[in-house]
Amino acid sequence: MEFLLHILAGAGVGFAIGLTGVGGGSLMTPLLLLFGYPAPVAIGTDLLYAAITKAGGALSHHRRGNVNWKIVGILALGSIPMSILLHTLVLNQRFQESQAFEELLTSSLGIMLICTALILIFREKLRKSAIEDRPELLMHALHKRRGVVTWIMGLLLGACVTLSSVGAGAFGAALLLVIYSRTSAVKIIGTDIAHAVPLTFIAGLGYLASGYVDLVLLASLLVGSLPAIVLGTRVSSQVPDRILQWILTVLLLSLGAYYSIG
Repeated sequence: MEFLLHILAGAGVGFAIGLTGVGGGSLMTPLLLLFGYPAPVAIGTDLLYAAITKAGGALSHHRRGNVNWKIVGILALGSIPMSILLHTLVLNQRFQESQAFEELLTSSLGIMLICTALILIFREKLRKSAIEDRPELLMHALHKRRGVVTWIMGLLLGACVTLSSVGAGAFGAALLLVIYSRTSAVKIIGTDIAHAVPLTFIAGLGYLASGYVDLVLLASLLVGSLPAIVLGTRVSSQVPDRILQWILTVLLLSLGAYYSIG
């Protein structure tokens, strides 16, 4: 019965991902917490879930020429070492046995859920400002140093994703949009997804090595979500985008406030 419930949960989140493009870490991890799983197990399992579910999307975008692998490489030079560093120096065995470990993960999750919700609210305005309203001097300075800025962004994403499982979707894409405002939206999304695969995989392996990944749970979530993602993608054009966005935004803000304050 529990296995079936997890399959249905995976299907629900997968359908949301297909409909909106958002929902991996931002919906799956809170859902697993509601099921009673400890924060490290929820985050660790969700990270490997994200790596597997995003791999197909990354391959599809690569085949269509929508991945800038140079940007992916610069991001990974920051994010993957940061994830490994966090697992080695911060999320070590001694810290994992303290109450502060669970509190750090749930607080990080709450903050990232709120950030994701705010990005969903302002992403169109953000894109318009990045393209049309940015001062020329700022644009020139950003483009001149965007390699370094991208690497710093990788460090930030590595920390956010490792501590919360959230950040490799709407949050990462929004940051890329500001840095690479002249790049098309589809290439921004493709590049963000391609970078998310190795980052979530490496971060997830760190939790797996510490015993915080439930492989049976992971399998049941994948059984439900993989076909549901395809279904959600097919019907997405028939559902009003604005309604979906506001439902998702309210949900993420509510969950974010709950885990940040709690």
